[in-house]
Amino acid sequence: MGEQYIKWLSELNKSSGKTAGGKGANLAEMFNAKFPVPPAFVITTVAYNSYVEKTKIKEKIEKILDSIDVNNTQELDDKSKAIRELIINGSMPEDIKEEIEEAYGHLSIDKTSMQQARGDALSILRNSQEPSFVAVRSSATTEDLEESSFAGQQESYLNIKGNVELITTVKRVLASLFTSRAIYYRKKRGFSKEKFSLAVVVQKMINSDKSGVMFSKNPTKNDDSIIIEAVFGLGEGIVSGKINPDTYQLSKELKIINKKIGTKKIAIVRSASGETKQVKLNEDKSNDQVLTEGEIITLGNLALKIEEHYAKPQDIEFAIEDREIFITQSRPITTISKESNEKIEGVEILSGLGASPGISVGKVKIIESMDDLSKVKKGDILVTKMTNPDMVVTMARADAIITDEGGVTSHAAIVSREMGIPAIVGTGNATKVLKENQLITVNGFDGKIYEGETQKEKKAEVLPIVQTKTKIKVIVDIPEAAERAALTKCNSIGLTRLEGIIATGKKHPMQYEKENNLDEYSKLLEQGISKILSYFKEIWIRSSDLRSDEFGNLKGSPELEENPMLGNHGIRFSLKHPKILEAEFKAIKNIAEKNPKKIIGIMFPQVISVDEVKRARLHAEKMNLIKLPNVKFGIMVETPAAALVIKDIIKEGVEFISFGTNDLTQYILAIDRNNEEVQDLFKENNPAVLNAMKRVLRTCQELGVESSICGQAGSRKEMVKFLIENGITSISVNADAANQISQYVSEIESSYQKPANENFQKNEKTTPEQKTKQVIQKIEEAIVKEVVKNPKQIFNETIPPSKPIPLPPENPSYVNNKKPNVPAYISGMIKEDRYALESLFRNIPKMESTTIEEEQEESREIDEEDEIMDIF
Repeated sequence: MGEQYIKWLSELNKSSGKTAGGKGANLAEMFNAKFPVPPAFVITTVAYNSYVEKTKIKEKIEKILDSIDVNNTQELDDKSKAIRELIINGSMPEDIKEEIEEAYGHLSIDKTSMQQARGDALSILRNSQEPSFVAVRSSATTEDLEESSFAGQQESYLNIKGNVELITTVKRVLASLFTSRAIYYRKKRGFSKEKFSLAVVVQKMINSDKSGVMFSKNPTKNDDSIIIEAVFGLGEGIVSGKINPDTYQLSKELKIINKKIGTKKIAIVRSASGETKQVKLNEDKSNDQVLTEGEIITLGNLALKIEEHYAKPQDIEFAIEDREIFITQSRPITTISKESNEKIEGVEILSGLGASPGISVGKVKIIESMDDLSKVKKGDILVTKMTNPDMVVTMARADAIITDEGGVTSHAAIVSREMGIPAIVGTGNATKVLKENQLITVNGFDGKIYEGETQKEKKAEVLPIVQTKTKIKVIVDIPEAAERAALTKCNSIGLTRLEGIIATGKKHPMQYEKENNLDEYSKLLEQGISKILSYFKEIWIRSSDLRSDEFGNLKGSPELEENPMLGNHGIRFSLKHPKILEAEFKAIKNIAEKNPKKIIGIMFPQVISVDEVKRARLHAEKMNLIKLPNVKFGIMVETPAAALVIKDIIKEGVEFISFGTNDLTQYILAIDRNNEEVQDLFKENNPAVLNAMKRVLRTCQELGVESSICGQAGSRKEMVKFLIENGITSISVNADAANQISQYVSEIESSYQKPANENFQKNEKTTPEQKTKQVIQKIEEAIVKEVVKNPKQIFNETIPPSKPIPLPPENPSYVNNKKPNVPAYISGMIKEDRYALESLFRNIPKMESTTIEEEQEESREIDEEDEIMDIF
């Protein structure tokens, strides 16, 4: 078989996402790690791609997708339905069909039945060929990512039996890649232009007596507890929100902290014929505890083991049949919220489970059917009996969600957390107690609802910075955030990314260029930047840096690249599209001329060469930017290349630099910062990264150039301390963190005398004579340090000089570790034997580092060696 349409779990692992989708890859990983996962095979993404090509519907699908306005609910529903019908009505290609049916036949072999069968061949065949009930689930390539909760965006079908039903169901699952909510969700999360695909998991069905969902770490409170939700029968009722489940809370030591027994009015079960049906539970059964104490502890232990295996908190689905526990799915938890201690004063009218944190005020809109969703406007509180994934589009408009039923692990609750919408679930009777258009306050932190407006919406408080020698700046990307950022009392912006402003125009810069309308692009940028600058005295603006995987929603955006992170973006894109770069310069020039007393900095991203800076400045000269006294030029240091040639880059007229530590770290360490499998290795305090930053900071000090940081590492205390000790002149952070970081900087500065950067303060460059003197002094200190240890070895054995170098005369000062009189012979060695000098420094023994301090000391020594050689 040329194509690999089928893969068994044993053939896959967690790196198989492109072939098996997120769900299939995670199931395979757990199966091979010996967790109790029911047997399954995966119909791969190769099968999906082959299906849409062989049935000649691929181009039709793409054409419809390109034309959808996801904010128009009716249009979204109609076009979504049209795409799904194309897929469902297609005829499954024979080669794909044969492989699926063959794999299903193998899955249907029941070992127990085989063992019970009589020895004759006919009996074995009869017992082994009865088709199994299977669950058929979607497994999208964009699903179960750490940063996005795509769970539930595609369909799952339970209790499927027989070849005909299986093939029909597989087509339905493939079609579910294009439900309204899936299309909407992908576009809103920036996946609209991604080459997404779908695999299908076919898994032997567990006829669950009990089932549920568990979080290895509480997603609504940052308390490290384990949360388990369980119902009788199949687990579909929890995810859809149809059943109010039991909720159990355990400590990491597997002690049961809390139990809330839900009123489970119904159960979803499998009938003898295999049909999934809903049955009513009597009053006693509906109030029974679902899990035994032993099952709760066993499940909690499994949750911890799965979390340990993945090294990340997990959202896990389980099923129990005849007291045997099975794990049917696991994916990373996408949001974990911090608990709020804030109390609200007011009349409490209702309570439930806090499913998504935050505080919102708004008018109640009661949703009794899907037809009612259109009445929910921006700022309203959506109240309904149960949440379900089809409400995602409307949820985006609502300010908060309240439900009668459902639990904190329901799909809609997860999506609420990701969208940042406060949500309270499992209230029991919100649709009866609350009235249409009633004004209420929703506290998603503790699950309580109050009459009227008892408190304004909750946002993190922004406090003024304290004064420090090292300048504290803020990061502001959109005009709407500028006023809030100004509450920090910072007078400078250390980073404004143009992409946030560009996105408001809904067009990629290439589209403006294509339309020959770059003046509109300039005006868009000018208006946005001007609004931001109105609150500040200085702004550093990064020229556009749009990767092909981040802005697929923009009209005219380019096709997704194979490796966008290393692709055509940053300064290299700008230089290939000089008219776009000049349009950005035009906007900045207009702003600078209208604000002559304010400083405007322009910095180029992803720089790797001196030539790029030269060419970018030529375009700036063409636009008459260079002559403006309040405009200065800088670069983002986010590539190893920029760090290595920083001195040459600065000599091209660069007046400031800013570290982009996210990219700098991933490029230096060769680690994809978006790949969860290597996140344990992604560390900005790796000695290699610190070395590069130290080299740049040292050069900036020498040449009188400002330095800053605008990566997330700038908000980490360990990195802040390192930066201050190495002479950084400013630190750029988000407004929320400005006060805290400024206080920490003040503490460091008061306990540590920061070296005076005289060159920067005076804006003077070091003369060659001064530089030579500094280097001679460092050479003396370094050599003395080694001569004291073993003068004969250093001067007679490690150096193969072209001319004999005399050993300095012995004197008592060596014994007392005092500085000998060495300048004369050192100067001679520099002038006459450069090879001997280099050999000396490359052969000085190094101690192994065991702490960060020792690593930094080693980095300091290596830097000094490089600096000494630079002078020659």
